[in-house]
Amino acid sequence: MSADKEIVVIGADHNGVILKSEVKDLLKELGYRCVDVGAHEATTKVDYVDYARTVGEIIDKNEADKGVLICGTGAGMSMVANRFANVRASLAHSRDVAQKAREHNDANVLCLGAWVNTPEENLNITRTWLDEPFGEERHVKRVEKTKTHSMEKIVFTNGVFDILHPGHIQLLKFAKSLGGRLIVGINSDRAVKLLKGENRPVNAEEQRKSTLESLSFVDEVVIFDDTKTVDIIAKTKPHVVVKGGEWTAREVRERDEIPLEIEVKVFPLVKDGAGAKFSTTGIIEKIKKGLLIGT
Repeated sequence: MSADKEIVVIGADHNGVILKSEVKDLLKELGYRCVDVGAHEATTKVDYVDYARTVGEIIDKNEADKGVLICGTGAGMSMVANRFANVRASLAHSRDVAQKAREHNDANVLCLGAWVNTPEENLNITRTWLDEPFGEERHVKRVEKTKTHSMEKIVFTNGVFDILHPGHIQLLKFAKSLGGRLIVGINSDRAVKLLKGENRPVNAEEQRKSTLESLSFVDEVVIFDDTKTVDIIAKTKPHVVVKGGEWTAREVRERDEIPLEIEVKVFPLVKDGAGAKFSTTGIIEKIKKGLLIGT
């Protein structure tokens, strides 16, 4: 999502009112839509808890993309905001911390200390935090472990799953951890030939289906006769779609035309000890060359 469409909700106690005004100007300059929940007077003492709770509730309900909270140190704000399940608030007194909080932790609320840094330093921290994308390829597994996932959620993932390898297993286990029911879509033999060539699949669709059904963390396997997932996703109605690969969630959503109400998670490609990506194609090539262990 580009900055000119993102909503940032901002709040502060009396110690942060002046800095809040400057941060708001920065947000508008960068093209963000800003929602100010107060406080509005630096001369009237208020409780930081009230403003942290308001911002936390808004982020928790996904009614804004990011949040900024300001008090004297930022510590109290971060403590309150992090009581909400979907909030990942980071107290950042340096640009390095702000950058890592986004890259490693997908922080969605920034907490600043008006007493700790100069206004210029805090503005630079904010700019760094806003500019840094989440490094989802490396860190999505860890971030998802910090969340409580509803057992009512249906999770969908898909692929050929021709010769199962460790990358497939880790992907499926990750997908299962995001909800209560995991549905796996596999391409039909006809669709696989269109995707992979005439010599694939190695295993027929019913064999691939039964193999996946034997895994305890897979609840249902469906065969779909298509190279695209638009129709199968519409049919299964998942709450979460998981993809394996090197794309971002935003790129996957746009490419696969996934509706906005469905969460998209990208699981990073799994590599072996030598740093090579696990893949069915790679396994087939090793078999052809007699390079598998024990051959």
